[in-house]
Amino acid sequence: MQALVSEQFEKPFVLKEIDKPTPKDHEVLIQIKSAGLNPLDLKIKNGQAAHAKVTLPAIPGIDMSGIVIETGKNVVGLKKGDEVFGMVGGIGSHQGTLAEYITADAEHIGLKPKNISFQEAAAVPLIFITAWEALVDKIKIQPGQTILIHGGAGGVGHMAVQIAAAMGAKVYTTVSPDHFGRIKNYGATTPIDYTTIPVDQYVNEYTAGIGFDAIIDTIGNSVLNDSFLAVKKYTGHVVSILGWGNHNLAPLSFRNATYSGVFTLYPLLSGEGKKHHGDILKTASQLFETGKLKVQLHHQSYTLDQIETAYEFLENRKASGKIVITVS
Repeated sequence: MQALVSEQFEKPFVLKEIDKPTPKDHEVLIQIKSAGLNPLDLKIKNGQAAHAKVTLPAIPGIDMSGIVIETGKNVVGLKKGDEVFGMVGGIGSHQGTLAEYITADAEHIGLKPKNISFQEAAAVPLIFITAWEALVDKIKIQPGQTILIHGGAGGVGHMAVQIAAAMGAKVYTTVSPDHFGRIKNYGATTPIDYTTIPVDQYVNEYTAGIGFDAIIDTIGNSVLNDSFLAVKKYTGHVVSILGWGNHNLAPLSFRNATYSGVFTLYPLLSGEGKKHHGDILKTASQLFETGKLKVQLHHQSYTLDQIETAYEFLENRKASGKIVITVS
């Protein structure tokens, strides 16, 4: 099969012919149709993601959609010809998705939503799983809660807005004004212009100074610090997907509020929790098929031999949505 190989950090990938993988008893072999790119892929390429534990040479790529062409003898629930999607590679020692074929644990993937394309499906797994773990696993979201999502126009952010809205929450999100219309279409109650409105002002304006029931930080650094100042006392909960810096917890402690982190890569690194990710993707399919979820794609797709151009768009933040590579 053809695959892109990263032989050195910060260097272009090399397109090579390598052996097609063989599925183990609990795995399926997938012909990859599309692979979605994430900011994490760029960090891995540049050698800036030690937490992903990638050792070179390696095939990059985390997300994919494709067709099952072979099943291991112990696989149940999937068969040859099934269209699937998942977050299955490019982390630790796992082969990545920028290749024509990949093997995956059958419990770790889901059936592709029937009403979306392979390109759309490939853009979904990491961002949906991350948003779901933040909202459902950590916050335990309830109807009527006030949820503030920082970076609602981003990959994880626009999934979180839609999930929260589908579950009956009042959704607020910090975005730039040029994204207001799109964010409202996703179900946000109120977009907040973070470029002109300080934290204390929007907390007073939208919560009467009480604070938000829960906050999701998708940005990190000072935005996480702002979250500690904006959450409700006693019952408030802040979740970050980028809580890796040095932060002063005093504002959160003085509110008697709580904090959680989300580390979506853990099942790929540890082998634990893969079935949970598969179950989350089943829910994603249901939300797509009932019209409660959509994904924003960049206007142009790329092929394997255009990968450096795709990564340049990712690095320069020129993309208007998720970047997807058409593999086959």
